[in-house]
This record gives sequence, structure tokens and C-alpha cells, in this order.
Amino acid sequence: MGGLFAGLMLRAAGWQVDIFEKVEGELSGRGAGIVAQPEILAALRGLGLETGQLGVPVQKRRMFDATGRLTLETDCPQVMTAWERVYRLLREAFAAEQYHRGRSLMAIAQDPDGVSAIFADGARVTGDVLIGADGIRSTVRAICAPDAEPLYAGYVAWRGLIAEGAMPPQVHRDIFPYMAFCLPPGEQMLGYPVAGPDNDLRPGHLRYNLVWYRPADEQTELVSLLTDRNGARHTQSIPPPLISNASIGAMREAAARLLAPQFAEAVSLVEQPILQPIFDLESRRMAFGRVALVGDAAFVARPHVGAGVAKAAGDASALVAALEATPDVAGALQHYQAVRLLQGRRMVQRARHLGAYLQASRSSDEAAHAMRHAVAENVLEETATLDFLYA
Repeated sequence: MGGLFAGLMLRAAGWQVDIFEKVEGELSGRGAGIVAQPEILAALRGLGLETGQLGVPVQKRRMFDATGRLTLETDCPQVMTAWERVYRLLREAFAAEQYHRGRSLMAIAQDPDGVSAIFADGARVTGDVLIGADGIRSTVRAICAPDAEPLYAGYVAWRGLIAEGAMPPQVHRDIFPYMAFCLPPGEQMLGYPVAGPDNDLRPGHLRYNLVWYRPADEQTELVSLLTDRNGARHTQSIPPPLISNASIGAMREAAARLLAPQFAEAVSLVEQPILQPIFDLESRRMAFGRVALVGDAAFVARPHVGAGVAKAAGDASALVAALEATPDVAGALQHYQAVRLLQGRRMVQRARHLGAYLQASRSSDEAAHAMRHAVAENVLEETATLDFLYA
């Protein structure tokens, strides 16, 4: 996403841009729902892209207790969209002949006159600037800053999508039109509506996006969760079809025991759960001569901030502005770094505070934040909002 934002913005500013994607097939966010923050809408509109049908408007947030009783309701108008929807808008706007699939980066070489990307097939492509927008497992970051590693946060998210038509009427009435929450001890469940397949926004054809955060010790439970049904161990993620039946069964049993009945019923309807271990990533640098990092390649904030795509759009916008203002590429990237390092650090810190009470273990400082951010009123007010950036 960050690469497409940067590529489209640079093209609009008159640059010649090529995007090289490691994956051979079409990218997928596996149904991930995202909040269409104002920064995303502004970036899309700035590129002349249509935002009127971006997602599902949600007006209110709700909190339920373990018995299913509605305990809090607040106003918080937002648009809930899906990773695929935003990606597709950007992807279709970028010239197909400049988007190259199945290209694995192996090395980077640069001198005062340019920078080259060297690929696994031996090809060498040279330009004025190289942008690493290759996510949490960034090859560009591994080459330029190998000391910057993702750190496990101490908990995981179980995710799932449910077809609107599959929801029982009572469950639909209570949670479907809202961003709804439930807070079992030391855990958090939330859900909200998103578009149906192929961005279907017709009432009755939407889907409900569930995210359930649960502590998982890194040395024991996480290892078990990332051991697939064939006995193979994975590291940072596991393909959903390979999640073991035992892990899914234990998750569903816990849902029936711990969650508000509305959410327990919803979990039982998820056909293919997705397991997402939660990581932090904080880079000390975003600029390396003629090479820049954007988006999740530089900083990964836990999902509670709801800012991953907004951050990628902001990085891209700041990078293009710096390149337009400063003729010297290396100097421009240093200016970009000075502007965006602070924003990235603030987002990561904020997300750590919001998620502290979910961790399997925590420091005394994290325990203090856990006390605040486990309070239902604060969860409704602070989750997936960016007010802290402007405070």
C-alpha cells in the first residue's frame, strides 16, 4: 500500500516510477478491515481517486459485558473499509506496464549518481531513488538496517469475517451496525461491518469483521499456535488453512466461555479464522543515502491505533514533498526522515500504551498504562482514533 501511494504521488509530481513486487500473484490482505482515517481519504482524493464508495459508514460504538448487556454507547462517526478495497483503488490507478511481479530483491548498490536494485534473476535496475515499501519483513530494511527487528508484543489477534446474511437477527441487531466491543479479563474483542465480496456495499450483503486479542506467551503458547496441522513450525505468521484444528477448537471453546453471547455466536460462524501474532517495529533511520523506507517497512504500530494505511499514506506524501523541495536526493531523504521518524515513534508508543493490558507479561511502566487502557470508557474513546497526533 505504501509503495502504491508513493508511486502514484511521485508520478503525479512528474517522476518516472517502476514498482517491483516480490509476490507473483495478486496481493491480498486476507479480508483485513481498516478504518478509513481522514489521512487516507485526503491522500486518495489528492490522487483524484473516488472515495464515495470506499466502505461502510458507522456512527456509534458499543460496549457489552460478559452477559451480553449493553453497558456503554458513544458517538464516533467513521467509515470502515477493507484492505483489498483501498489496495484495488491504488493498484488500478497505477500503470500496469510499470508494475512488475515476481521480482525478489537481493542487493542494493548506490553511488553519488544513482542507486541500483539487484534482483534474484540477475537483473539490475538503476534510478535516482529506491523506496522500500515491503512491509514488516522488509528486504530493503534488512539490507540497510539489519538491527531493526520486529518484536513480539505478547499477544495475538484472532480475526474472522462473517457474511451479514449468516448472522442471527438478535446478534445482527446488537452488534452489526456498530463498532462493538467486549472486554474479557486481559483480552479485547471488537468487530465492525465492512464491504461484502467484490466491495459489495448493498445492505444485507456486507460482512462483519471480528478481531479478538488474546495474550500468548512467546515460548509456549505462541509456539503451539504457530505449529501447523502437519506439525511444521512457523515463525511470524501462519497461513490460515494450516492453523491446527486443536488451536481453532480451543479458540472457539474460549469464545463460548469468555465472550458476550453476541460475540460468542459470531465467532462460531467464522468459517476460516486467521491468526495474527502482534509485533512492534521501530526503525532508528528511514533514509540511507538514496534509499528510503516507508510504511510498515519502517514502523509497525499495533492495530489498536488503526493507522497502518494512514501512516503509509503520510510517509509517501512527506517523501514526495521532500523530493520536490530539495534537488539533492540524499538531502531530501534526510529531511523526510527528520519529519517522519517522530510520527512513527509516536504511533508505535501510542499503540504500545493501548495494548499494554493485553500482554502476557508487562513492565511496571506498561502496567500503569494497562490500568488506564483497560477501562471500557477509554477503550471506546481511544481505539482507532488519531486525536493523539494533534494533541
